[in-house]
Amino acid sequence: MSSLPVNAHANTRPAKQGLYDPWFEHDACGVGFVADIKGRATHQILEQAIQVLENLDHRGAAGSEPNTGDGAGVLLQLPHGFFAEVCKKARISLPAAGLYGAGLVFLPQNATQRRRLETRFAQIVQSEGQTFLGWRTVPTDNASLGETAKASEPFMRQVFIGRDPALTDELAFERKLYVIRKRASAEIRAAGLDGGQFWYQPSLSCRTLVYKGMLLTTQLATYFPDLKNPAMTTALALVHSRFSTNTFPSWDRAHPYRYIAHNGEINTHRGNINWMHAREALFVSDAFGDDIKKILPVINPNGSDSAMFDNTLELLYLAGRSLPHAVMMMIPEPWSNHTTMDDTRKAFYQYHACLMEPWDGPADIVFTDGKAVGAVLDRNGLRPSRYYVTKHGLVVLASEAGVLDLPPEDIVQKGRLQPGRMFLVDTAQGRIIEDEEIKRGLAAERPYRQWLDQHLVHLDDLPVAPVQHAPDRDTLQQRQLAFGYTHEDERVILTALARDGVEAVGSMGNDTPLAVLSNKPRLLYDYF
Repeated sequence: MSSLPVNAHANTRPAKQGLYDPWFEHDACGVGFVADIKGRATHQILEQAIQVLENLDHRGAAGSEPNTGDGAGVLLQLPHGFFAEVCKKARISLPAAGLYGAGLVFLPQNATQRRRLETRFAQIVQSEGQTFLGWRTVPTDNASLGETAKASEPFMRQVFIGRDPALTDELAFERKLYVIRKRASAEIRAAGLDGGQFWYQPSLSCRTLVYKGMLLTTQLATYFPDLKNPAMTTALALVHSRFSTNTFPSWDRAHPYRYIAHNGEINTHRGNINWMHAREALFVSDAFGDDIKKILPVINPNGSDSAMFDNTLELLYLAGRSLPHAVMMMIPEPWSNHTTMDDTRKAFYQYHACLMEPWDGPADIVFTDGKAVGAVLDRNGLRPSRYYVTKHGLVVLASEAGVLDLPPEDIVQKGRLQPGRMFLVDTAQGRIIEDEEIKRGLAAERPYRQWLDQHLVHLDDLPVAPVQHAPDRDTLQQRQLAFGYTHEDERVILTALARDGVEAVGSMGNDTPLAVLSNKPRLLYDYF
C-alpha cells in the first residue's frame, strides 16, 4: 500500500487503481467509553478515558513509520467551563451553557484558502438565522508525529455559533447545526472553495465535542494540549484506536465520529447506501420541515463504512427518534425465527424492517448523544465488548477487559455484552437501563402489530393473475426469428427449462462472442 501515490497537500486517499478500490475499506479497531452514571462532570473522567485509549494501543496500527498512526480520538461533552476560559482570551463573547454550539474544523494550512473557507462558513451560519461568534485556533504539538502524518496535517480551528432565541428546544438547535454543517460541506465543495484541500468538520454540536486525528493512541493528549487542561470536564468520554486493515489512514477517518465509534465492519453497506439514496426523494420530516432538502445527500460517499453508519444514525436520531430506537432500527436482533421473542417486540422489528434494512456485519458500536452513552453488538456477537461498574458510579466499557486499573473491591458489576443486546447509561436519569427495559419500552410506544395487520400486504393475499391465452403458434417461428432465437437456444436452453425446470449446464466452455461484439442479432438479455 505504501507504493500508492498520495497527495501530501490534500485530504485525499488513493483513487481506485489495480486491485485497490476505496469502496471495500473496513476497520478493525479498539473502542471504549468511561462515564459517570450520575452525570457528574470531572476532568478525571477524561483522564481515565485517555488512559483506556492508551491501553488500547495494541488495537491500533501504524504505517512503516512507527510514529504515524492509523488514527485515535476522543468524544466528550461540550466543556463549557473550558470554553469560557479560552474564549475570553480569544475575545469571543460566549453565551451561557446550552445557548451556543461549537465544533472542531480541519482546514488547509494555506492562510488565504483558510480565510476564504471561514468567510463562507460564517455566511452560511448567518443565513440560517444563527449568530456567528468566532474562530479559535486550537493549539497543537506535532513534534511526535511521523512525516506522513505531518505531510497531510490540517490546520485545527474551533468554531462557535450562538443559538437563535426562537429555537427554544435544544434538539431543534442541534438540528440547525446539522443543517449548517451539511450545507457548508456541500456548498464549499461544489464551489471549489477548498481547492481540493481540507474542509472537514469532526463535530458541530451544542452537546458534544470531538478531538481526533491521524495519531497513535499515545499521541492524542500530546498533540491536543487542550485535553490536559483541568477545566476540560465531562461526565462521559468515548475513545477509539483505529486499525485500518485493508484501508488507508487519514485525518478525517479517525474515530470517533459524531455519534459513534466502531470496532468491526459493515458488510452490507453498498445496499444500505443505495436504499438510502433511493428514499431521499421521498423524505418528509416534521422535525426538519423545509430544511430536509438542505441535508441531502445524507450519506457521504467518500466516507468509510463507519462514517456512513454514523451519517444514517445521525439522521434517524435528529428526525425525532431516541438514540436507542435508531440503533435498534439499524442493528436489529435476529427476530424473524425467534420463537420465544415477545410478539410486541417482534412487531417492532417487523415494522421497521419495512423502513430500514439491517446494517449487518461483525460490529461493536459505541454511541452517544452527549447525555446517554451505550454500546450494541451485532446479531452474531463476533466482536467482544466488556464492561465494569464501580460502587462510585463509574462505568467502563471497552473492546476488551483490563483497559483501566480499578480496585477489585470497588467493582460491583462486570460482564460482557451479548449478541444483539444493548448496554445503555443514561446520565440524565442517573442509571443504567437494561436491554430488556429499553426494548420493551420502545416496542410498546406504538401499536406496531395493529399497523402491520392493517397495512402490510402479503404476496399470498394478492388477487390471482388473469389467465393468459396461448400464443399464436402460426406466427411463433416468425417472432422467434425476429427476437434472435436460434435452434441452439431452443434445444439446449429452453428445453431444459420447460421440461425439467432447471438451467442448462455445459462443461466445455462457451466461445460465443460477447453480444456487443457479435455481428449477429442477439437477445436483449445477452447484453447484460
